[in-house]
Amino acid sequence: MAKDNEKKSWIDLYYEDVVVGEEVETSAHTMTYADILTFADVTRDHHPLHTDPEFCKSTPFGRPIAHGLYGLALMEGLKSEMRLYEHTSVASLGWDKVRFLKPIFADDSIHVLVRFTDKRESRKPDRGVVTEMVELINQRGEVVTEAQHVTLLLRRREDAPPA
Repeated sequence: MAKDNEKKSWIDLYYEDVVVGEEVETSAHTMTYADILTFADVTRDHHPLHTDPEFCKSTPFGRPIAHGLYGLALMEGLKSEMRLYEHTSVASLGWDKVRFLKPIFADDSIHVLVRFTDKRESRKPDRGVVTEMVELINQRGEVVTEAQHVTLLLRRREDAPPA
């Protein structure tokens, strides 16, 4: 399906607004070494693969790589900047099938592709469950991280107009 971020409002999607098969892309973020070190500080994960350039010279990567979990967290952050569910999100129900496929390096420009793959009504009539396939993609078009995300969204009130 063609991506057309211009024609559809991607802000505050309700369950009814989500169309299985549609895709949306975020803007890009350029990873910095300072970003990697900040994530290491916040998470207390100072493994030398992420923080020690000298150590990394002896690894297959040759230089520090971003934490896989940083890439996963950044996927959600870049999605959040789009405001897809700014006022319509009830909760994230979880991440599944997470795969770290390629390293993320400082100076990589990465963005997210979200594909809506499934949706179903919830037991509660004011909510619905949406499944997304989420890919973090670098400037070379390589998928570096992929995961399935399940989110709980508000449903429109019957008297509310569609977006």
